[in-house]
Amino acid sequence: MAKRFETGSGPSQRQLRVGELMRHALAEVLSRGEIHDPVLAKHVVTVPEVKMSPDLKIATCFIMPLGGKDKEAVIQALAQNKRYLRGELAHRTNLKYAPDLRFRIDESFDEGSRIDRLLDSEAVRRDLDGRDPDGQDGAADEEGER
Repeated sequence: MAKRFETGSGPSQRQLRVGELMRHALAEVLSRGEIHDPVLAKHVVTVPEVKMSPDLKIATCFIMPLGGKDKEAVIQALAQNKRYLRGELAHRTNLKYAPDLRFRIDESFDEGSRIDRLLDSEAVRRDLDGRDPDGQDGAADEEGER
């Protein structure tokens, strides 16, 4: 019998849909301040993404405190309140099983900044202007060869 999903394929529609449902529910709980924790009370936490495992039993929640400060303290506070959060998300999402929550720092903002710096570099600007590394205009060379 053939496998339904290849190991190299991306998440299924169901995983994406449930992940987005979990993301909205988690963001709502965090924004309303329903968790009584001193660390979480001091921080505004964004939830850019929630990835679900193929069996929907594990939810990896990518979070980022506003301003990027106290990342580890926020992760630890969320982990300590995992049981309460799991119960709240189970009530709000109405899934058959409440997934186990895992919290990770979202690195996509850092990756986006790195790509912006690369695109703003002198080498990329030179390539976009159409100049050769020697400083000659590439358009003039093409006309001369015709």
